[in-house]
Amino acid sequence: MKTNNNNNKNSNLILKIKLLLGSTPSVPVIFLRRFSYNDIKRATDGFSRVIATSSHGASYKAKFQGGRVAVVKEIHLIDQEDDYFYREVQLLGRLHHRHVVALDGFSVGRKRFLVFENSENGSLKEHLNDPLKTPLDWRIRLKIIVGVAAALEYLHFFCDPPVYHVSISSSTIMLDENYNAKLSDVGLLGSGSNQVTAWRTSNCNGTTGQMSGNIMYQLGLLILELITGQSSDRTGADLSQWIEESCFPTSMDNMIDPDLGNNYNTRELKGLLAVARFCIKSEDKPNSFTPQIYRYLQRKVSILKI
Repeated sequence: MKTNNNNNKNSNLILKIKLLLGSTPSVPVIFLRRFSYNDIKRATDGFSRVIATSSHGASYKAKFQGGRVAVVKEIHLIDQEDDYFYREVQLLGRLHHRHVVALDGFSVGRKRFLVFENSENGSLKEHLNDPLKTPLDWRIRLKIIVGVAAALEYLHFFCDPPVYHVSISSSTIMLDENYNAKLSDVGLLGSGSNQVTAWRTSNCNGTTGQMSGNIMYQLGLLILELITGQSSDRTGADLSQWIEESCFPTSMDNMIDPDLGNNYNTRELKGLLAVARFCIKSEDKPNSFTPQIYRYLQRKVSILKI
């Protein structure tokens, strides 16, 4: 009887997710692979391959049967907020963009997990902070910024409903085998979201404006991280204060990441600094957002052929 009850519970969950995914006529029903708890346990070597932790649970590097490598994120939810997991699968299952990490599947039962595609080159933070990693050259850094801006444009203006729950930092930007940037912290249960208030506030214009302004600020800090090599986790306030100072152009050369040496284009650097300053100063002006910034990046920085 217990087995039948578990089967019924899993069937009901899958049906619920299918109904959620198919609730918008313009969006096709998406079928995601459901992994068992034992599948996840084996793939993560008994949950020993921890690569990150957050308030919602740990993330693991996983290797499934057949050699498939993925990233598994454990989701901690209180019982009365069970619908957030279903809605997270609904949201992430609809996202398809080359600069957003794709959801490959999920697991429910004893614990809840989301299974994402693997990014071969790890996080941007690793490449900026690990002295054993090959430093990122100027062209790759430019490509990363444009990729992140393109992802934000997609999430805010080509998703229905728009996705504003995004966390942007060197820790949440993943790099694939070609160093293309991929946003990995998207959704209601990301590290930048509050699971209790996320869905209750997502339709509030004031709250949406605040989230948009915050994302602009994060984008500005990310650009400064890539230019200076300094982590915004430790020096975010200092970086934003520096870029807002009227005399910042005179100290520009002293702030550039030493790993770059003199191998950068001064005109492109000034263009990126102008974008970063615009983003940080526009934190309280969310109406001028991603489309303008994306076009500004393309116009100010000659990186269209990257």
